Amino acid sequence: MIGKLSLSGVVLATAFFCASLTPSLMPRDALVQGALSGVAAAVGYFFGVLLSFLWRFFELPEPSLRRDKALFWIAAFGVPAMAVALWRSAVWQESARALWQMAPLDASYMEAVLVAAALFLGLLWIGRLFMMLFKRLAARMATIFPARVATAIGFIIAAFIFWSIGENIVLRGALRLADSSFQQLDDLMEDEFAAPTSSAKTGGPGSRLAWHGLGRQGRHYIASGPTREDIERFWEEPALEPIRVYAGLNNGEDIETRVALALEELIRQGGFERSTLVIMAPTGTGWIDPAAADTLDFLLRGDVASVALQYSYLTSWLSLLVEPEYGSESAKALFRAVYRHWKQLPANERPRLVLYGLSLGALNSQSSVDLLEIVADPFFGALWVGPPFQSRMWSELTAAREENSPAWLPRYGDGSIVRFTNQQADLNSSYAAWGPLRIVYLQYASDPVVFFEPRSAYRAPAWLSDTRGPDVSPELTWYPVLTMLQLLFDMMIATTSPVGYGHVYAPQHHIDPWIAVTGIEIDPADVARLKRHFTEVAKTY
Repeated sequence: MIGKLSLSGVVLATAFFCASLTPSLMPRDALVQGALSGVAAAVGYFFGVLLSFLWRFFELPEPSLRRDKALFWIAAFGVPAMAVALWRSAVWQESARALWQMAPLDASYMEAVLVAAALFLGLLWIGRLFMMLFKRLAARMATIFPARVATAIGFIIAAFIFWSIGENIVLRGALRLADSSFQQLDDLMEDEFAAPTSSAKTGGPGSRLAWHGLGRQGRHYIASGPTREDIERFWEEPALEPIRVYAGLNNGEDIETRVALALEELIRQGGFERSTLVIMAPTGTGWIDPAAADTLDFLLRGDVASVALQYSYLTSWLSLLVEPEYGSESAKALFRAVYRHWKQLPANERPRLVLYGLSLGALNSQSSVDLLEIVADPFFGALWVGPPFQSRMWSELTAAREENSPAWLPRYGDGSIVRFTNQQADLNSSYAAWGPLRIVYLQYASDPVVFFEPRSAYRAPAWLSDTRGPDVSPELTWYPVLTMLQLLFDMMIATTSPVGYGHVYAPQHHIDPWIAVTGIEIDPADVARLKRHFTEVAKTY
């Protein structure tokens, strides 16, 4: 069925399979491990076939070892190596799980092997189809061009055909289906989220934004936040009802309409009269992390307003793939509208203006600001959580970090403008006083969305050198090409981690960053009590 296998391909496929079992940032279960190992083996096989092809293409002398002997030695060394790697994989995976305080995982070698084998054979079959097409095209071209030129042309045409089929038929068809599915999911009306009866709520009587138009995530954001009574019960003193404004995709036909409605609603509810106003940049589906929103509402005793704008139905990674500019355009439009209105207010009467974003929201929030436009009258601060590796500002700040600071927790300058933190870092010690603009990045060393690097295919990431993050396995080793594949799979499962690791940020870890970017003064005992409260709340997220 699969015909003759390339000997060099089998050797590299075996090596890639074994190395794929080593740990990366995210612990993997049997299914994910099998998928990774199958893809890794297929990539190794491809490189082996490519090496063999180039060897013959340049007419280098063929090795004298017979095929049957070569297969014997491959089996003699490869099978035991795979068995040892599978046996060691449990130890490697536990090295990360132990750091994350996770229960040991029941090893299922057979499930991983079966998944890997099925995926490898499927990819091998696709590769064989490509080779058949390539050889036929090359043979046709050989009637017109010299042999080597014909081979190159045949390969280019075959690659173009496969790329076109994959992109225009398979990928775009899947994305259209995903967009339709997510749109239907977004349109669901859950019974638990009834329209507000208060005119002071977004979507309630007199609101400029219709409740149904907010979408699933918008309705959840408005309805699920803490009430004034919740906050008063915790602090045992008077509080305010937090103001939350959200405009969904169905609230207006275009960005400008939705922004205008959101601004009108924010003014109507008195958002500019609160002590702090936050421009929230949601993730792809429009989701806003309650770990960030709820902690801020409690911390400021309800004296806060927030506004957000939905820009997609798709999950973050699909939105980034299909419409990367749309989230950025929405974030820019909302920031400009809010900032211009805020700037017109008397300086002693306007609220502290703060920016927030998680993941793709952090990427869009960073791109929403032109520093040259706000340098004369800057907003107060920004909290960007789990910024994706594509974040330009984050990348530049990390690259310009102090020499003695690690890439997973950089120190930029004297800390008067930008500070980085994680589960443990102190945001106050050994820094200069804050300047007029405060920016805090909250990031976990184990977050693959932050620390994925395409260049890890050919060089070790900076965050792997010297001391590692507290939540990164000491067994993690860099391998060319393979580490990039591991990190790519890590990104796909980044939100399956326990709260406080990977790409799932714990509410208690937001409290110190919020204090820093809002500049509020609060008793350390109250901070500790709030952290204990949200450590318990985190178990329900």
